[in-house]
Amino acid sequence: MKYEVIVIGGGSAGLMASIAASKHGSSVLLLDKGEKLGRKLGISGGGRCNVTNNKDIDELIKHIPGNGRFLHSSFANFDNKAIISFFENLGIRLKEEDNGRMFPVTDKAKTVVDTLVNQVLKQGVEIKLNSPVETILYDKQKVAGVRLKSGEVLSCRAVIVASGGKSVPQTGSTGDGYPWAEKAGHTITELFPTEVPLTSNEPFITSKELQGLSLRDVSLSVWNPKGKKIIEHQGDMLFTHFGISGPIALRCSQFVVKALKQFQVGNIEVSVDLMPEHSVDEVYTETLKLVERESKKAIKNILKSCLPEKFIPILLQKSELSETLTYDNIPKQDWMQLAKLIKRFPIRVYGTLSIEDAFVTGGGINLKEIDPRTMESKLVDGLYFCGEILDIHGYTGGYNITAAFSTGYTAGMNAVMR
Repeated sequence: MKYEVIVIGGGSAGLMASIAASKHGSSVLLLDKGEKLGRKLGISGGGRCNVTNNKDIDELIKHIPGNGRFLHSSFANFDNKAIISFFENLGIRLKEEDNGRMFPVTDKAKTVVDTLVNQVLKQGVEIKLNSPVETILYDKQKVAGVRLKSGEVLSCRAVIVASGGKSVPQTGSTGDGYPWAEKAGHTITELFPTEVPLTSNEPFITSKELQGLSLRDVSLSVWNPKGKKIIEHQGDMLFTHFGISGPIALRCSQFVVKALKQFQVGNIEVSVDLMPEHSVDEVYTETLKLVERESKKAIKNILKSCLPEKFIPILLQKSELSETLTYDNIPKQDWMQLAKLIKRFPIRVYGTLSIEDAFVTGGGINLKEIDPRTMESKLVDGLYFCGEILDIHGYTGGYNITAAFSTGYTAGMNAVMR
């Protein structure tokens, strides 16, 4: 059967591409290899679905450090404000939470998935589930159709590839689209995990003495081998049996991966600032005053009021301070070392968990080969890409899904206008 547009992949980008393409009455087919649509969308935002972020566009792009500037043209077509209006017009009421994150008031991702799928059906899109694609067919640098693994050939004028990256493979994102792109002559930049926990074999990690310790409102910095700070993020983090996790560790992960590769080293230093609002001198003075007020008590017991209890033995050991010391016996030089450690506690990390364990895939189709105004391939007519298959990656917090919706809408809109 002949279609105007075939969309491959029923995730965020594919659903939005199908809606945008069918809006103009074109015959659209949505193919997905799984049993249901929107699988990754259904687990996003902790199962609540963070549909976008309400920050200004410039701030939004800053939070997509992996080629976010490429999205300027897509955002001109369909930005975060348009996404909010889109969902509200479909009857989904949204609420804004911390840092601009937008969620459905139901707090259920299913609300978003069901509404998108219903809209796709309402607009007359044909859906074929359990229909894995074997390859995209080309004829003289032009899209001709797709061949399914069943052997069935489907002809069309345009194909939109929205098959995702390689992260969270249980949702169907297993990198299927990269070979199809390479067949068309596209370059795939090196794939790597982003928004993923960091791994470390520091003694206090391998001993599991900090496992489960959650730190609130601290900052985490990544340093290059020359001692220059690469990036810093403030927020919450968590010690695990293999390293560190939590929002700020995830945000730092892509910079760790890139630094390890750039400097060809086996590990990189990250550091925790336990009191980011204070200087070293302030930490020194205030903690010393604290123990002076209870000068007869052991310092380890007094420091519990300002530092995580699990962390205190390690900090004191590294500062060469005995846990049983009292105020009168504190060596001032060692106390300054403690203050410096509170401000910059080093952790050597040697990498991250795998790309399959990551929330987001870094790398993908080289953006130099994609028209940012349309999401069409510059190499093959009628071939479009959108979503995580592209070399675009942002932080968690509604940024990646915004990129997926925006590029999906742009691809769908232009696939029927060509």
